Amino acid sequence: MKTIITRVGFRVLLFGMAALYTMPLAFAQEGGDGAAATQKTMLDKWVIDGGWTMIPLVALLAVTLFLLVFCMMALTKEKFCPEELRSQMLALMTECRVQSAIQLATTSPTFLGRLVAYALPNIDANRPDDLGKDGIEDAIADFTANERPQTMKYVDMLALCGSIAPSIGLFGTVQGMVGAFAILAESGQADPTQLAGSISVALLTTFWGLIISIIAIPGFFFLKKHAQALEADCVNTIEEMVNTSINVINAEAQLARIPEGLAGDDEAEAQA
Repeated sequence: MKTIITRVGFRVLLFGMAALYTMPLAFAQEGGDGAAATQKTMLDKWVIDGGWTMIPLVALLAVTLFLLVFCMMALTKEKFCPEELRSQMLALMTECRVQSAIQLATTSPTFLGRLVAYALPNIDANRPDDLGKDGIEDAIADFTANERPQTMKYVDMLALCGSIAPSIGLFGTVQGMVGAFAILAESGQADPTQLAGSISVALLTTFWGLIISIIAIPGFFFLKKHAQALEADCVNTIEEMVNTSINVINAEAQLARIPEGLAGDDEAEAQA
C-alpha cells in the first residue's frame, strides 16, 4: 500500500512540474497577439516571474503536500490500536489466556499486534504477584524505541521541508537583489521596467518559501503529537492487559487484605 501511494505521489509531483511550464498556454488571453504579449497571467505573476529558483520551491511544495496526505493516511487508529483487536486481547487476558493473546497478536500487522507479540512472551508465570512486569516494561521500551524512527521518518521530512523552504526563498531573494543592483550599476539609473524582473525574483521566492514553511511546520508538530498519542494508546493497552491478568490471579489475595470489619459493619446495619 505504501509503495502504491509513493508511486502516485511522485507521479503527481512530476505532473505538477510539467504543469508549471504548460499552464501559461492555457491561461493565455483570447485577445490579439499584441494584447496577449503585454498581459501576464496569474501563473506568470505568482510563479514564473520568480525565475528558476521557483522550480525547487514548487517541487518542495508538492513534496510537502504529499507528505501531509501520506502521514495522515498512515497515522490512523486502525493501523495502530484498532478497537476490535484491543477488546479481543483484553477479553483473553481477563481469562489469563496469554498464549492465545500472543497468537492473536501475531496475525495482526498493527502497531499493537506487533507490540503484544514482542512483549507478552516476557511474562513470568513463576512470579504470580506481578508476572515479571519489569521484563515486560523493558520489552515495551525496546520495541517503541526501535519502531519510533520508522514511524516518524516521513513526519520528520515535513520538518526538513519547513526548514529548507525559507532558505531557498532567501537564496532567491539574494539572487534577485544582486541582479537589481547589477542593473543599477550598468544603467546608472533606476528604471522600473529593468528592475521589475529582479524584484519579482526577490519577492516571490521569499513569499513561496514562507508559504511552504507555514504549511510544513505546523503539520509536523500536529502529526508528531498525533503519532505520540497513538503510540501511548498502544502502550497503555498492553499495560492494562497485564494488570488485568495480575488482578485476576491475585483476586483472592487482594480480597483477603480487606479488613473483615468493613463487611461486618455493613451486614450489622442491614440486619438492624
